[in-house]
Amino acid sequence: MKVKKAVILAAGFGTRMLPATKAVPKEMLNIIDKPAIQYIVEELAASGVTDILIVLSRGKSAVQEHFDRAPELEAALIDKNKQLYEQLIYTSKIAELTYVRQQEMKGSGNAVLCGKGFVGNEPFVVVYPDDIMVANVPVTAQICKAYEKHGLGAVAMKEFSDEDIVKYSSLDAKMLENENNVYKITDMVEKPTKEQVFTNFSILGRCVLPAKIFGILEETKPGLGGEIWLTDAMKRLAREDGMVGVDFEGVRYDAGNKLGFLKAVTEIALSNEDVGGEFREYLNQIIRKDNQL
Repeated sequence: MKVKKAVILAAGFGTRMLPATKAVPKEMLNIIDKPAIQYIVEELAASGVTDILIVLSRGKSAVQEHFDRAPELEAALIDKNKQLYEQLIYTSKIAELTYVRQQEMKGSGNAVLCGKGFVGNEPFVVVYPDDIMVANVPVTAQICKAYEKHGLGAVAMKEFSDEDIVKYSSLDAKMLENENNVYKITDMVEKPTKEQVFTNFSILGRCVLPAKIFGILEETKPGLGGEIWLTDAMKRLAREDGMVGVDFEGVRYDAGNKLGFLKAVTEIALSNEDVGGEFREYLNQIIRKDNQL
């Protein structure tokens, strides 16, 4: 079955980016000339996803306003700046967007459950918007392809060092025959101790799940912090049915922290048609000055 729906988990407080995120949703922080969440929506649309649910919390109406039409602004631009006008129209038509509010912050699993009615009985993509992915083939498209081929829940994953894997999840993953970057997953553990590590592969920001996950989530007991975690439900799914993991081609930026956000801004800016060349020269000037000190 083709994957046509997605749920973006955008209800978090953004505490790692305070005070910037006190009044501005972290998903609306700009990377060059677009808010971070637009890169996510564009990735999904480029992967064949047509219907997207964004799970929000209080104080995040700016996300809805960004993707809505702006008749007054459009009228002011239509004759004066046709290019900007077309960009505004495009933003409101990238995909069919629906919104729901997570009433209480009860974990990623609870946030996914907010999408049960929207998803119905179809497979769907779950996106953590802190992870900005840059790839020739969209990362979402890579894992959708794996889901459609194997009929199992699929996750985007990368390998970490022994020191860093304990900060993420660890996957019991073994490479499938005749596939260089797709692995069978039979178990996982969140933030493992060194003794609990299966492999140094961890889930990063994107997964495709069958509708069965909702029933599992409804039976999942609260875990760390008294919250319901999606990883706990995926652990059961992996043990019962198996899942697949894609060691994806591309670069991932953790835009939910200051350094990761700066890396995303810098590297995306360098490839930007409008400012990339001048920005590169500016960075070279800074490096030359530092070398002279």
